[in-house]
Parts: sequence; C-alpha cells; structure tokens
Amino acid sequence: MIELPEEPALITYFTAGHPRDVDVADVIEAFERGGADVVEVGLPFSEPIADGPTIQNAITEALDGGMTPDRYFEAVASADVDVPLVCMTYYNLILQRGVDDFVADCKEAGIEGVIVPDLPVEESDELHEACRRHDVDLVFIVAPTTTDERVERIVDRVSGFLYVQARLGTTGAREDVSGETYEALDGLRGYEVPKAVGFGVSEPEHASEIVEGGADGVVAGSVFVDGLERDGVEFVEEKARELKQGAVEGGDS
Repeated sequence: MIELPEEPALITYFTAGHPRDVDVADVIEAFERGGADVVEVGLPFSEPIADGPTIQNAITEALDGGMTPDRYFEAVASADVDVPLVCMTYYNLILQRGVDDFVADCKEAGIEGVIVPDLPVEESDELHEACRRHDVDLVFIVAPTTTDERVERIVDRVSGFLYVQARLGTTGAREDVSGETYEALDGLRGYEVPKAVGFGVSEPEHASEIVEGGADGVVAGSVFVDGLERDGVEFVEEKARELKQGAVEGGDS
C-alpha cells in the first residue's frame, strides 16, 4: 500500500515504452534517486482521453514500439527500487485482461496502486473489490467540476492518495498554477485523505505554491515525458530533485 511521507510528496509519471530505447527500470530507478516518493508508470492505451499532446505522443510511440500489458508488467517488475509504484491506465485494458487478473498482475509486479482516469466512481465496484483483495490502492481523480456528492463517494472509496486535478482540460506542462487549484483544495480541507495536485506542474515554484495552498504533494508528468525524450534519463533524476526541493520548501513556508 502507498504511504506518503510526512514531508510534502513528489509523485512522478512517465509512459512505459517511451522513448523506445530507454529501459523502463532505468527510468523508475532514476526517479527514486531524484527523490520521488511515488512513481506512476503509464500503461499505454490507444485512446488516452485525459492526456494532452505530450503524453498522447508518448503513448503512440510506445504502442508503435510494441509495448503491451505483458511487456509492461515484466519491465516494471525488473526495477530494483523501494519507491511505491502506481499503474496509470484506462479501464478498457483492465477489462480485456480481466479485472481480478489485472490487479493480481499489478501486485506481482510490485505495483501498489492503480489510477484509472476514465472510470467513474459509480462504476468502480468490481475494481475496488479486486484492489481490496490484493492489497492494492485505488486512486481517484477529483476535477474542478466534481460535485460535492461525487467527492463524498470518491473519498469513501479512495486509498493511497486523492489525485486533485489542478485545472480543467487535459494533462500538460503549464507556466503557472491555476486559481482552480486553491479552490479545489479549499473544498477538500475537511477530508483526511492525502491530497496530491497534478495537471500542469513543471517548475519548483509550482510545487512550492501548491503545497503552500494546502496540498500534501504534487504530481508531475508531461515535463518528465518531454524531458526524457529530449535529454534522457539524466533529466529525470535532476528534474525530480528540483521539484521535490520545491515541494519541501513550500511545506516549510
């Protein structure tokens, strides 16, 4: 199960199989060296509706390169790390494999949590039960438009952490922190579950501002996907270290 540290957490994302010539385990290990507290490893799906152009392009390349669920689990299992791993994917792939089999494969590969952006909480019974059976966290996303009633349902079912979507739209690096972020955090203050804010985090200043606004951690993805393709694994470690420091400084403010 996922346990965030007492200090502000850094949760990172990359797409397994992108770039094609980079080993999945090497990327995960670089994130751990850079101070990431949780690593989301994207399992590519052909219709990634929650993702922006950067991650969509990475997913396309990964699929064209032959990334499959079988290869994904094998690659993730080969990483020699202690950092908690999370599978981020879409529900169609889980259904194709069989819900219980998918979660069991996650557990066997060392994955401690699952995020499924296109799965409404109202339709999550089967996956929720499978995650409970195999001791795997089920992380849900709360968007700026999520109603109070749905937030209640999500908080009742979420485990590990609550992924707070910082703004409307799809994933992608941004130049600033949306005001919607603070509104969302204010509306969630009464809930004890850890809250991590994503969608647009790309600079240490973003991480600091978000933590100052009441988040327990930040999630960064597109900035790593882009940098990994451009500058390789070294970028991942260096950028993770920068963002982690930014988050910690926000917690000290």
